[in-house]
Amino acid sequence: MRKTFFAAALVSLLSLQANADENKITSPDGRLVVTVNDDGGKPTYVVDYDGVRMMTRSMLGLVSSHGDFSQGLKLKGVECKDKVVKEYDLTRSKTSHIKYVSNKLDLNYENADGKGMTISFSVADNSVAYRYTLHRPKKDPIGVYIKEEKSSFNFPEQTTTFLTPQCKPRWGFAATKPSYEEDYEVDQPIDKPSRFGEGYTFPALFRIGNDGWALVSETGTTSEYCGCRLSDYNKDGGYRVAFPQQGENNGIGSVEPALGLPASTPWRTITLGKTLEPIAETTVQFDVLDPLYKAKYDYKPGRYTWSWILWGDGATRYNEQVQFIDLAATMGYEYCLVDALWDTQIGYDKVEELSRYAQSKGVHLLLWYNSNGAANNAPQGPRNIMNNPIRRKQEMAWMQKNGVKGIKVDFFGGDKQETMRLYEEILTDANDYGIQVIFHGCTLPRGWERMYPNFVGSEGALASENLNFTESHAKSEGFEMSLHPFIRNAVGAFDWGGVFLNKYFSRDNKSRHPRYSSDIFELATAITNQCSVNCMALTPNNLNDAPQLSLDLARMMPTTWTKTKFIDGYPGKYAVLARENSGKWYVGGINGTDKKMKLTLSLPMFAGKKVRYYFDNPRKEGEIVPEPAKKTLSVDKKGMAKVTIEPMGGIIITE
Repeated sequence: MRKTFFAAALVSLLSLQANADENKITSPDGRLVVTVNDDGGKPTYVVDYDGVRMMTRSMLGLVSSHGDFSQGLKLKGVECKDKVVKEYDLTRSKTSHIKYVSNKLDLNYENADGKGMTISFSVADNSVAYRYTLHRPKKDPIGVYIKEEKSSFNFPEQTTTFLTPQCKPRWGFAATKPSYEEDYEVDQPIDKPSRFGEGYTFPALFRIGNDGWALVSETGTTSEYCGCRLSDYNKDGGYRVAFPQQGENNGIGSVEPALGLPASTPWRTITLGKTLEPIAETTVQFDVLDPLYKAKYDYKPGRYTWSWILWGDGATRYNEQVQFIDLAATMGYEYCLVDALWDTQIGYDKVEELSRYAQSKGVHLLLWYNSNGAANNAPQGPRNIMNNPIRRKQEMAWMQKNGVKGIKVDFFGGDKQETMRLYEEILTDANDYGIQVIFHGCTLPRGWERMYPNFVGSEGALASENLNFTESHAKSEGFEMSLHPFIRNAVGAFDWGGVFLNKYFSRDNKSRHPRYSSDIFELATAITNQCSVNCMALTPNNLNDAPQLSLDLARMMPTTWTKTKFIDGYPGKYAVLARENSGKWYVGGINGTDKKMKLTLSLPMFAGKKVRYYFDNPRKEGEIVPEPAKKTLSVDKKGMAKVTIEPMGGIIITE
């Protein structure tokens, strides 16, 4: 009887709320508050944290071929659920077991034509996620396309930004852009125009003066929507959600996503905190999702060797790949990636032989493919396979028969719904044949580790190949790698593409421009960067010319983690993260600046212990790469320890 009375009282309360001008939803700990205002039929929202306004008046709503759901809306009902608990496991992300506790709010609207839309909010202690669901009407067609989203993110005027711009379509190598490979600009004023006039890519980091941080992104994008970005800033509404440009995907496909009703959009996500801790540790991109299918096979994490990054196209030949398979076997690595042009420079029959050789050494091959068809002009092969469902399945059956365990698919160049469909088709087909997938020259992964169990990671940023291409990027490696734990890698697995031990970016390790980072910096990035199948860009000569201490560390690095903890850092300057594997903690720290850093770190996992401490000796005059060193570090009973990180150097701490 009491349950019946409570339900009746709840319905009555919700009916009263539906007539209110505003509705509030609070995080379980009460610190984060989202207020949604009717605003004359144009819904808006603001976000407060610890009583401080972190997001100012921001827009909600969308416009579709089915009707306008951005204005003239009437709130018809409100549904609330408090402290909804969801527990789940991940095998290839920053943490292995997650308990997500959130409060939920559904706002049911009717537009001027009597058609329905629900805005759903899910609010946890440091995160907000919201999305739209269009209802299926009784008489109208069930299919619609979305003309635009009004969703926006607005911040106080003292906010500074950490953003990377969206470039024009058909730019870059073989007209394959946009592929999320532009330079970040940090600590910029909020109203600074984007470099190419096309807004910014997700994720986007904002520092709200001295009040805290916000990370904005999206998650849950499938073949049923397009990938989105942010517009340039507008003082009236902030940054709007924007759709792809017409020229993306080589001009093929619509920029407006098409949906069959009822249907929901992807989630828009906001992670907030007084410090960077919630940003680096966020899991909201997985929390609001569920797997789309089950893994048919046991996909193994691990490390891979890769000839192309330093030896180039010419090394994709049988004898050279044997050397990198042998290197993987010597280092105890699980995989060797055979890059572009293997179809012509090695050939299918010899790749079968190469795979048998690799397996005899306890190593499995990963193979590179072009994504293309008509969507890009890149000449490298294998081409015109991954875009075609018949040829793709035939190829994957051949890979499975020959023990190939993964693919790296490159050159996507856009975020249209048609491109999102290709990602999903590759992943779902690959699961049928026991193949795990890495994407390059590609978009941001949007919760895909949770949705697709054979998804490994994506590039989706200006990655390691650029260190090889230009000396300027080699010089800025510290800046770039100290950004990603708080932006790109905070929301999805990042195939950065290499832990380097060569002193020079060349095959002979004597010519071209030098590496500006230390060995310990490089090895620490295997901790600060997260990807379950991680690239170790060693070359065969490193077995003889790299310090033994560096090789020992390169052998021991895990790639999967049970927990991740932010320790210290500032985007573009330095980053210190701790990750746990099988009950053992690894702390990695990198200094992206040209100044020595002395830090006092809080390491509660090591409180009262003596731990192994790897660091760099000061760089001697004329020395290209400083010598690595190791000693015992005493952590006091409160878990505090003092460390020094050399310029462009690193530290690693473990038991």
